[in-house]
Amino acid sequence: MTTDKTPVITRFAPSPTGFLHIGGARTALFNWLFARANGGRMLLRIEDTDRERSTEAAVTAILDGLSWLGLDWDGDPISQYSRAERHREVAERMVADGTAYYCFATQEELTEMREKARAEGRPPRYDGRWRDRDPSEAPAGAKGVIRLRAPLEGETLVDDKVQGEVHFPNKDLDDLVLLRSDGTPTYMLAVVVDDHDMGVTHIIRGDDHLTNAARQTLIYQALGWDVPVMAHIPLIHGPDGAKLSKRHGALGAEAYRAMGYLPEALRNYLVRLGWAHGDDEIMSTEEMIGWFGFDGMNKAAARFDFAKLEALNGHYIRHADDAYLVDNIALVLPEIDLETPLGKALQAAERDKLLAAMPGLKERAKTLVELIDSAAYLFAKRPLSFEDKARQILDDGGRDVLRDLAPALAELAEWSVESTEQSVRDFAEAKELKLGKVAQPLRAALTGRTTSPGVFDVLAVLGQAESLARIADQTGAAG
Repeated sequence: MTTDKTPVITRFAPSPTGFLHIGGARTALFNWLFARANGGRMLLRIEDTDRERSTEAAVTAILDGLSWLGLDWDGDPISQYSRAERHREVAERMVADGTAYYCFATQEELTEMREKARAEGRPPRYDGRWRDRDPSEAPAGAKGVIRLRAPLEGETLVDDKVQGEVHFPNKDLDDLVLLRSDGTPTYMLAVVVDDHDMGVTHIIRGDDHLTNAARQTLIYQALGWDVPVMAHIPLIHGPDGAKLSKRHGALGAEAYRAMGYLPEALRNYLVRLGWAHGDDEIMSTEEMIGWFGFDGMNKAAARFDFAKLEALNGHYIRHADDAYLVDNIALVLPEIDLETPLGKALQAAERDKLLAAMPGLKERAKTLVELIDSAAYLFAKRPLSFEDKARQILDDGGRDVLRDLAPALAELAEWSVESTEQSVRDFAEAKELKLGKVAQPLRAALTGRTTSPGVFDVLAVLGQAESLARIADQTGAAG
């Protein structure tokens, strides 16, 4: 085992067969936090030995997702496939040491073993028929596999930092294949060799790997290597308790970016799925690093809840710097599925207008997509299109109110939130109208909607000329 003086090294080891899904993102986050909390390093290994399913596009998506989430890794990403020769070398050394052996059982024999075990109600296991046979007994030209010579009795202990002590009867663990007949390593061997060679001290991964932990422990022991500290974290389930699927939110990091979530909000949400620090819900990255450890981890599966994520994201939006939000809108515009007058790229003038409007916009939005949608009035071309309710407000006497109000607004020498508010209040008082009876048709004429940032913020951001022109479009005073 590692000692307290051993520098902490964790690793995130995704398979490049798709995007960085939300469960993988949380695993990466936990590894990153534990490394940072202990002054250590997090390494990145791309487990690309499945050549048929591994793609460069997936590698790019994983790296992009990690970078967007702010989870930086130490050193260059390591390709597991590129280390196949090292894996073969270790397997052959194990044969020479007597901890592994060549097996020449045919597919027909293996199928027969499985069917017999099934008929007897036993789990399918290799029966060890080549454990003590000499390879010279193999048929001419046969290419065997290399199997681990696993102990047949006793048990293997996984002393897990989350799950506690887990005991596995060795009779259930089997003589694992380490090297296939074509010379390629299996996942079990490659992971052990890579983790050892990379100096990994702590393995943090999903608890679906718990049985793998026992099998890999046997390989470590056969090689005489220290077994890293292991922590198997609970999986993420959907709100209904079922395994997380796409309908629950098992999407890629890029999908959450396109839905308008901020990376710091997603980090904060993910860290609370299976880990806690008292009753703290909102935490800065610095606090997460300072607090993170195995003692806060939960054995039970965590449940993904979009409503909680949205609420948390809304908090981060409200408290974010305005320029930072505009930067993130520019980043997400090419990816979102939303018709917007902004198009797919943010122009300088649009950026300035968004920045000016942001204090009012961000108070209501839970996502950047909502922010962009609520900002549409800023860039809409005249004459505006109207929601049914907004048009109804104008039809029900709203235009008459605006017709009377327009001259007072036109006379303002200074145009600001304060001056327009005072003018509208003075008008409402003089006409003996409640403020809402003036503000509602004004909002409708300016935005085409019944909800928006504060109407005086809207007036200030649109400016006097544009505001009066939009009012005039509805009162018939201008075309």
